[in-house]
Amino acid sequence: MFRRILIANRGEIAVRIIRACKELGVESVAVYSTADSASLPVHLADRAVCIGPAASADSYLNMQNILSAATRLGCDAIHPGYGFLSENAEFARLVEQCGMVFIGPDAGVMEQMGDKAAAKALMVQAGVPVVPGSDGVVSGLEEARHVAQTIGYPLLIKASAGGGGRGMRRVYAPEELETAFQTASAEAQACFGDGAVYMEKLVLNPKHIEFQILADHHGNVVHLGERDCSVQRRNQKMIEESPSKALSATLREQMGQAAVRAARAAGYRNAGTVEFVLDSQENFYFIEMNTRIQVEHPVTEMVTGIDLIKEQIRIAAGQALPFTQQEIRLDGHAIECRINAESPQNGFRPCPGRIEGLFTPGGMGVRVDTAVYPGYEIPPYYDSMVAKLIVHGSSRLEAIRRMRRALEEFIVEGIETNIELQYLFLHHEEFVRGQFTTAFVENHLSELMR
Repeated sequence: MFRRILIANRGEIAVRIIRACKELGVESVAVYSTADSASLPVHLADRAVCIGPAASADSYLNMQNILSAATRLGCDAIHPGYGFLSENAEFARLVEQCGMVFIGPDAGVMEQMGDKAAAKALMVQAGVPVVPGSDGVVSGLEEARHVAQTIGYPLLIKASAGGGGRGMRRVYAPEELETAFQTASAEAQACFGDGAVYMEKLVLNPKHIEFQILADHHGNVVHLGERDCSVQRRNQKMIEESPSKALSATLREQMGQAAVRAARAAGYRNAGTVEFVLDSQENFYFIEMNTRIQVEHPVTEMVTGIDLIKEQIRIAAGQALPFTQQEIRLDGHAIECRINAESPQNGFRPCPGRIEGLFTPGGMGVRVDTAVYPGYEIPPYYDSMVAKLIVHGSSRLEAIRRMRRALEEFIVEGIETNIELQYLFLHHEEFVRGQFTTAFVENHLSELMR
């Protein structure tokens, strides 16, 4: 096992990793920007090092400063969390070159799966269903027109190097293609430094289902069931749950096996997520693989009882998975709501500021992952998520009722949040029945905001 791990991240995921390290008997090192000098990870970690000014480019994305801090403090490994450098193959490679372990997949695997077009080609070879689309990256507008004629409309243009909805455009008719192609490519270049895009058939109003996988260095690969992430706004997830009401035991087995095949085909090691879209006829298609821990990983932990962060660390340290696929059970139901410092009434404008008062819910089956506290000043430089509220119940209905109760108890004073909107989602008939798709927020936001 490692002696000391540096956490190349901030906020609630840094706190989450620090706690796992403490329980494993591993020292933790937090890094922070000048804007985060009073943050909770700085207080909780065994050591803390300032790595630069507030801007992410000068701190949490500053590879040289992070690696310098890690080597100076004699760290054995670096955990990247999610976001920032978590899917940066160059950073993973530099960590290894500095004699430390990157807690995640190999750089080569990260590059392969980060290239969405290459990942899709690999899935075809592995027998994993994929959405019909272009054969790799589309070279230009003329090829885009040819691909569109082949696969038909509606279609989706997607950044090859990116994710999180960036560099993505829907196209419903031929006259929309040129503008969509150019804007998607330009956004991809701006966000990821790579303007390459590919195209695929748009599956209208699908379910977004992702499978959590774990793979060690001894040939063991397992999946830990699915998460339904269909409640999204502009491709950004808002509510996640496990298991999905849309999956039968047979379909879960089929999709789980496909996720494991995907991981094996990639030569994957550590924790990862295989994402699918599921249409109304129970046809599922691979869309991408996230080569990191996900924001929504707690719902899987709640239904399996498996600590995913600890497993990440153990796998990186060379240990074998302590369980087989047959030993993994999904117990009850879990739901996660992302609590953001934002104003839904004002176009979801971020609302940084001082936490004047805070009361987090508790009780049976309630978990809050956060890094904020009374008096904490939320900086304006980073993601607006301030907490994750997770509940577990013996059934989906119990979990929904428990989440409603927990949202009622959750009080944050001094800033605006999306708590009320999440509460309204939890009461909508379509959500309660489990009949929602990725169009749920788009279809019902205006009526809920009245």
